[in-house]
Amino acid sequence: MQENDIWSECETYDREQFRKVQSERLVDTVKRVYEKVPHYKNKFDQHGVSVEDIKSVDDLSKLPFTEKKDFRDNYPFGLFAVPQKQIVRFHASSGTTGKPTVVGYTKNDMTMWSEMIARIVTMAGVTDEDVAQISFGYGLFTGAFGLHQGLEHIGAAVIPMSSGNTEKQIMIMKDFHTTALISTPSYALHMAEIAREMGVDPKKDLFLKWGLFGGEGSTEAMRREINGAWGLLATENYGMSELIGPGVSGECLALKGMHINEDHFIPEIINPDTGEVLPEGAVGELVITTISKEALPIIRYRTSDITSLNYDKCDCGRTTVRMAKISGRSNDMLILGGVNVFPAQIEEVLFNVDGIGPHYQIKVFKQGYLDRIEVDVELIDANYLDSFGKLENLNQTIKHKLRTVLGIDAKVNLMQPRTLQRFEGKAKRVIDMREDK
Repeated sequence: MQENDIWSECETYDREQFRKVQSERLVDTVKRVYEKVPHYKNKFDQHGVSVEDIKSVDDLSKLPFTEKKDFRDNYPFGLFAVPQKQIVRFHASSGTTGKPTVVGYTKNDMTMWSEMIARIVTMAGVTDEDVAQISFGYGLFTGAFGLHQGLEHIGAAVIPMSSGNTEKQIMIMKDFHTTALISTPSYALHMAEIAREMGVDPKKDLFLKWGLFGGEGSTEAMRREINGAWGLLATENYGMSELIGPGVSGECLALKGMHINEDHFIPEIINPDTGEVLPEGAVGELVITTISKEALPIIRYRTSDITSLNYDKCDCGRTTVRMAKISGRSNDMLILGGVNVFPAQIEEVLFNVDGIGPHYQIKVFKQGYLDRIEVDVELIDANYLDSFGKLENLNQTIKHKLRTVLGIDAKVNLMQPRTLQRFEGKAKRVIDMREDK
């Protein structure tokens, strides 16, 4: 197998072939959920939707949306479309803001999931000659197990390291000649930092070629930081437990968007405020309908992720629609004095300022009746602290760049190196301390 070979012929269907497959599977899925899932029967009836009216993908917009609240209202198994005895795997979200989102898989779902991941890792450059180190946490989180089974499916050797114990991660990476790293982007940066502290040069002493990152959003500036730290080629992949886990989409080596597995998922872009379906190329909230899952088929799931879709054929030869890098989440958007601010905008600014490191935290609070924002960011070199002039110039540079991008003033706190918390899983970048948001 050559780098960036296309794993499945489904990735090169023409638009009519995709339309045919999606229409057939959509019609079948709608009938199944109406018959097997009381929640969908009730929702369809309430919205006046007749199953017979859904004849093709053109009718998708007639169907009601599914939201995360529907999972919690039907906790734990109320959205399943098969008897529990057919479930061979359970996963769930962390449930930090309430009951976890529970998902399940049949044997066929597991086979299909492995196939989806095989496509994603292949387009990211991984082959059966690679050694892949998975530094996601193993457990109810879908990321580690999802990537694990897909990597084994293509014949790659898998090191199931899990997250944490970073010094041992680096030792294994060096001794086992790891060539592909799978983790969150923030943990990848932390690992590179620890490697240098151990006297290991990630670019000279290790063997990494590929980085497959997911589990949290990242910017192009963060990708450049990771590539520079490790000397690898970083790609991003996308998924969420409600849809299947990782495997919904991923980047090829052309790095021009994440290819969606369209024979399994139908994507839409909507106006997050009105629910109106937007035209091709428009930026809005991503909505996904699953059309091949047995255990947990989901109709028009609102992901809250902000992106756009590109249906042009990619330079890599794939014809699957590509979603742009997530620019933010509609439910993560901060409204400060009437101004909409996405954390990704702040990250993009910080990663393009010399003298500061990749670790930061955003704090939002009330000062009287006014919203205020502070950004804590680490210095790369503690010697900056010895020169008030250099420190002040750096502080003013960051404040100016943030104001230019955000349109608001932010207080910048320059911290000593290694002051801010490191994360082995998803990084918690924003602390919103306002009582009334």
